[in-house]
Amino acid sequence: MLLTSTRPRLPAHRGDLSAGVVRAYQGGGKLPDPAAADRADPYGEDLQLALHLCYELHYRGFEDVDDGWEWDPALLRLRAALEQRFLAALRADAPRADDLETALAGMLVDPVDGYGVSYFLKDHGELWHLREYAAQRSLYHLKEADPHLWVIPRLTGRAKASMMAVEFDEFGGGRPERMHATLFANLMTDLGLDPHYGRYLNAGSAEVLATANVMSLFALHRSLRGALVGHFAALEVTSSPASRRIVQAMERLGAGPAAVLFYAEHIEADAVHEQIARHDIAGGLLADEPELAADLAFGAAATGFLEERLADQLIGAWRAGRSSLRDAL
Repeated sequence: MLLTSTRPRLPAHRGDLSAGVVRAYQGGGKLPDPAAADRADPYGEDLQLALHLCYELHYRGFEDVDDGWEWDPALLRLRAALEQRFLAALRADAPRADDLETALAGMLVDPVDGYGVSYFLKDHGELWHLREYAAQRSLYHLKEADPHLWVIPRLTGRAKASMMAVEFDEFGGGRPERMHATLFANLMTDLGLDPHYGRYLNAGSAEVLATANVMSLFALHRSLRGALVGHFAALEVTSSPASRRIVQAMERLGAGPAAVLFYAEHIEADAVHEQIARHDIAGGLLADEPELAADLAFGAAATGFLEERLADQLIGAWRAGRSSLRDAL
C-alpha cells in the first residue's frame, strides 16, 4: 500500500503535561507551566508523550488540530523545557566517549549469544512478539528517514552529498512503492496490523517514544547537528545484523513475504549505508567541523542507551508472558 496523508487522532493523555497539551490543542485550556517539566521523569510516559505531541506538529500534525500550533510561542516555550529536561538526562546517563569510533565500538561487535530484541525474536520469538514489535516501531518507521532530512541544510560538501545519497535510498530511489516507510506499512498489513500513520500511538511505550523523540530533538536544533549525525551512524551500524536476525525470526514463524522484505531490504542497504555514514557523512562533517567530535560521540551513545532501555522494556514484558504494549492490539 502507498501511504496517505491521513492525520492521526490525538492520543489519551498520560499525566498532567500531556493532558494539558491535549486540552490546549482541543481548545479547552492553557498549556502547562514549563516549570512543571523540571519535576517530570525525563524518560517517563507523561513527558515523552507531551514531547511527541509537540514534535508531531512538524510532521503530519493531528486530526482536528490547527496547524497554527506548530509555531505557537507558548507551546515552543513548553517544548523547550521538555527538551532541556530530556537532553540533560541523556547527557548525564549516556556512556561517555571522546569520539564517534569509541562510542560505536561496542555496537560494531555482533556476538552470537548477544542481548537485544533481535536476538530474542530470532531464538524465542512468537508471532505475537513480532506484531507487538512492529506496532511499537511503527511510531518511527512509518516516517522513516524524515527526521534525518533536517540535517541536510546544515551540512556541506562530502557530508551533505553522502547524506543525500543515503536518504535517496531511504525514500525508494524515487519510487514511492519502494520507500522504506511504505515497505513498513506493507509489513504491518502482512502481520495483520493497521498500517495507518500514528495508529498505535496509544499503545506505544515511553521507551519507544524516547527512541523516536531523540531523533526530532537532535534534528530540530542546528546546535545538535553533530549529535544527529552520530545518532544516524549508530542506527546504520546496528541495523544490518539486527535485520538479518529479524528476517530469520520472520521466516521461522511463517510471516508473509512483505513482512520479510522490509528487514531483508535493510540487510543489504544498511551494510552499505553504515560505511557511508561513518566514513563520508560523519567523516566529512568532522573534516569541516572537528570541534563537533564530542557531539557525534554523544549522539551515538545516547542512541545506544535509549535502545537498551527499550530492549529491557520489551524483553522484560515478553519473558514475563505479558504484553509490552499499553493497549492490546
